[in-house]
Amino acid sequence: MATPMRVTGAWVQLLSDWLDQENLPAPELRALLDSRGPADIVALPLWRELLERAVSLRPGSPAPGLAIGALVQPRHVGVLGYLTLTCQTLGEVMLAYQRYESLFYGRDLVEVRAEPEHMILRWPAAVSIGELADSVSIAAMVTFMRRLLEQRLAPARVSFVFPAPDVETRRAHEAFFGCPVDFGASHTSVSFPLSFLGLSLPRNDAGSRALLDRQARALLRALPESDGFDRALQRTLVALLPEGQVSLERVAARLHVSPRTLQRRLARRRLTGGPCWSAPGSSWPGTIWPIRP
Repeated sequence: MATPMRVTGAWVQLLSDWLDQENLPAPELRALLDSRGPADIVALPLWRELLERAVSLRPGSPAPGLAIGALVQPRHVGVLGYLTLTCQTLGEVMLAYQRYESLFYGRDLVEVRAEPEHMILRWPAAVSIGELADSVSIAAMVTFMRRLLEQRLAPARVSFVFPAPDVETRRAHEAFFGCPVDFGASHTSVSFPLSFLGLSLPRNDAGSRALLDRQARALLRALPESDGFDRALQRTLVALLPEGQVSLERVAARLHVSPRTLQRRLARRRLTGGPCWSAPGSSWPGTIWPIRP
């Protein structure tokens, strides 16, 4: 049985910060938010209820999820948030997120897809948390990357699975992300130019990164066991993408298996898809890289 999705007490404190920004007393809601410690588990139904109660205090506000997500700070994401502060490049940040996403949601959810000029992080419709919560999550992810780079990073495209909102809300999303935004899509996704992976972060700390990485690995080991091959495969993809040469042979070498063994493992997981990307000179006819079918 799959581990239930959830968020953490640190994450729900985004709402406390938003209430402060909006000068909303909301004593009952604040008491409920404050009753959750940073490491406490918060079930998704409760998270959605808290969001709905909060935004109901500002009726008529367009795209409130974007405003809430824009307040994200490392403390809201726990050890994963602080770990990303120590990375050297945006590619390393994305690798850290892929590696430790389960510390946040309780499960590995993100799928990585490579295309000729873009890398796409996407989440299937089946794991959507709802319109409001999905908006908060994607707004927070893009905001966090902008703060790490100290510049207004614009994705190439953002997609949501929920139906198209009214015109005002749609425009609010496009203005926030600075790119086209699709609705009613098959996946919630954020697409970035591959060139972004090599962008250097102004601040990084290799010593602190090693310490935080050890802490994150320890926390990960305490979670229900997941497929180690799947995680290793995605980490290898994200590591090779900046080099622009992802081939069956190179991935197999990184995983210390033969190309034939890797092909068999991919086939068992039904991971080889239609031609969506191939590196220059690669004999691999393109692969969609969800780590699960």
